[in-house]
Amino acid sequence: MPPPTPTPIPLFASTQLTLLHEEHAAEVSSSKLASTAATVSPATRRTLQATGYALTGLILSQCRTGLGGRVVGEFAPDPAVASEESRAADGTPRLGSHGIRVGDVVRVSDVAGAGKKVGGKDKDKEKEKEAEKGVEGVVTRTGDRAVWIAFGRQGGGGMSKEDDEAVEELWGKKVWAIKLANDVTYRRMRQTMEKMVNMSGTEYSHFMRVAFGHTTPLQLDTEACGPVEFTDPTLNDSQKDAIRFALASRDIALIHGPPGTGKTHTLIELILQFVQRKKRVLVCGPSNVSVDNIVERLAPKKVPVVRIGHPARLLPSVLEHSLEVLTQTSDAGGIVKDIRKEIDEKQASIRKTRSGRERRGIYDELKLLRKEFRQRESKCVDNLVRESSVVLATLHGAGGHQLKNQKFDVVIIDEASQALEAQCWISLLGAEKVVLAGDHLQLPPTVKSTGQKSKDEAPKGTDERTDSDTETLRGVSLERTLFDRLLALHGPGIKRMLTTQYRMHEKIMRFPSDELYEGKLIASDAVKARLLIDLPYEVEGTDDTQEPLVFWDTQGGDFPEKAEDEISKKGALLGDSKSNEMEAMVVARHVDNLIDAGVRPESIAVITPYNGQLALLSRMLREKYPGLELGSVDGFQGREKEAVVVSLVRSNGEHEVGFLGEKRRLNVAMTRPKRHLCICGDSETISHLCTFFFFFQSLFLMRLANGNNCDHYVPDHIRHCMFRLYHLGSSANIRLIAFHSLSRLNSAFIQIR
Repeated sequence: MPPPTPTPIPLFASTQLTLLHEEHAAEVSSSKLASTAATVSPATRRTLQATGYALTGLILSQCRTGLGGRVVGEFAPDPAVASEESRAADGTPRLGSHGIRVGDVVRVSDVAGAGKKVGGKDKDKEKEKEAEKGVEGVVTRTGDRAVWIAFGRQGGGGMSKEDDEAVEELWGKKVWAIKLANDVTYRRMRQTMEKMVNMSGTEYSHFMRVAFGHTTPLQLDTEACGPVEFTDPTLNDSQKDAIRFALASRDIALIHGPPGTGKTHTLIELILQFVQRKKRVLVCGPSNVSVDNIVERLAPKKVPVVRIGHPARLLPSVLEHSLEVLTQTSDAGGIVKDIRKEIDEKQASIRKTRSGRERRGIYDELKLLRKEFRQRESKCVDNLVRESSVVLATLHGAGGHQLKNQKFDVVIIDEASQALEAQCWISLLGAEKVVLAGDHLQLPPTVKSTGQKSKDEAPKGTDERTDSDTETLRGVSLERTLFDRLLALHGPGIKRMLTTQYRMHEKIMRFPSDELYEGKLIASDAVKARLLIDLPYEVEGTDDTQEPLVFWDTQGGDFPEKAEDEISKKGALLGDSKSNEMEAMVVARHVDNLIDAGVRPESIAVITPYNGQLALLSRMLREKYPGLELGSVDGFQGREKEAVVVSLVRSNGEHEVGFLGEKRRLNVAMTRPKRHLCICGDSETISHLCTFFFFFQSLFLMRLANGNNCDHYVPDHIRHCMFRLYHLGSSANIRLIAFHSLSRLNSAFIQIR
């Protein structure tokens, strides 16, 4: 491979600053559009909930003091407005379908204030001002009957007097919550890029020079890492090879983990190997879930770990390893506990006090108590982190004060292909050896901005670009991850790929393996032939439960997509979202068939690329099957279910497929199931996804044979005459059910058997 072309680090960082500025502006604009629209329209607030931006119809049911001195409020559906359909069997109101997730930053506001009419020449400013009323917090937990939000998101017990008063104002009122842009993440990325802009050449670490092509990776040092005695006997050969490679690497190692190949399992063994060699390890990921997953798996290994992060965002199972809990249980924790108790008592006394003067006095006392709380915690924190050999944090959490001046021998980033590169550098500025784990053939991080401005202009703080600079930065974008860039820069020699997958039936695996992974994936013997009828509970053997792969073809023009435009005529939040009501009915019927055969709703997921379709499917299925999981394709990345039904939505005469044309999105959609994958879509429209459609065609050669069977796969009002097609010369038996409308063929459903 020819030597890499070096990228000037200040130029790269300044370009990233421009891109980050655009992205943050786009996110803030989206959030502001949502909140200002919702201040005047209850219908819009409901639409925002259906599309994942908000949660409406709430009341504050109780408060308590959470970790770090934060106030945690429980918000439940308002019984006064809950419909009978939305209630549980015992009559308790349940939350409707929503996209609020643990870790989201939200603003909770009074619905009455949100509905206030504003007018005059400064109407837009008044709307924005009205929308900003309320109190901001972080979602700690969600359930079907309540959502929990911790207030005081600046960390360290940072409840301000204004926050205290705002929370008190919520009692007895109807409220709603809306997602906000997370300023902390952008601020830390911006600070990191600014440091890189201002660094001199002598300050660059060896890893930085490698990462930007100023030098090549050092040769492997197999002698220094010594013989490898694996602690886990279940590791396969490709996992062992990846671990040996990462141990022997002196600067950079990429571990490529396709779906279901045990990437996290491999990282756990790698961390243990580093600890055995007395190496201090920082483990990061782009999300709290990715980091908590590693903490959960490390904990049984009896490795002392410290999890840094807002306790509101951590899984309950890892809280005992969180820095704040460890601080409480340390020798100095007793004093901290006493201060917490006093804060609780002061907080409770506020509601009993009517005098404004007395309230102000209590708020002043709370401010002093929280200051002392933070100071005592800080001393404990420093000692705990320094004594730990494995520290875990999100990528932006690695930029917190807890890790200031901390040194690590190795930095491991899991799910690196889902992280913005600027986000990765928060943890990498002082790194000498780095291990990145991920799959660059699945979806990259979500980016809302177009990046057009950065393509047209020189980045702020730099001179005019030269032609050479423009060429060097041609591939720089927020979508391009560090994992991608390093692989392109230094080639496959810095990467090892895991090849045995433990998730999918072999037939489900075949398309992604052949199309994206060079045919290298191998299905483990334990999963290669398992079906829904093999579940550890009774499932009836039907045409669906005995087959791993089903394709419902809605071609014919009678299942048209519909563009969603429900919020505003100028740049609506749903924007280009689509839905397809007839296709949703097919999805619902297929789910009915699986559940009627005995498959439990908890074992099934229904996913779709479009929020408009997700809202439609939620209305059709959520109440009927509360245990059924519904979500977007993008949001389901990293997840798995026994059975997955995918609604592709697109059906139009122009054969437009939108972002379905992104192979990585199809890859994610098709690699979520273990035993059964059902795809619903229009073969005429998706035929332009060439390899995807021809994959299904290649499974069978068809000949028409008349048949009289009637299979009840769709609602009666669209079911008429039926025909069968059989596959010639393959184990994959095919059935085509064609529906006629009196005199002409309306649509066709192809089921691969």
